[in-house]
Amino acid sequence: MKKEKANKRGKEAPVIPLGLLAAGEKGEVMGIRGGGNSAYGGLPDCSEGLCRIEDMGLRAGKVVEMLNNEGRGALLLKIDESRIAIGRTMAMKILVRKQ
Repeated sequence: MKKEKANKRGKEAPVIPLGLLAAGEKGEVMGIRGGGNSAYGGLPDCSEGLCRIEDMGLRAGKVVEMLNNEGRGALLLKIDESRIAIGRTMAMKILVRKQ
């Protein structure tokens, strides 16, 4: 069984949208919110570009690092050894747990 990361008080870190991470922060992808029938942590359909996001390496369990988040416009992320840019709207659909 996988151990969950705990914060200083012993509680799990909350799950937040990727678009809320500041530059330099890391988070583990927990799931992607999609259309009305999308399940937490999975991608049952290819609506709204969700399959493309998964093809770029943003999958549940991956650790991402925010490289650039200026509060508006696209975000620059590091996933494994790759850097990708995604729009803010899509970033707000990707749920992460801060590390």
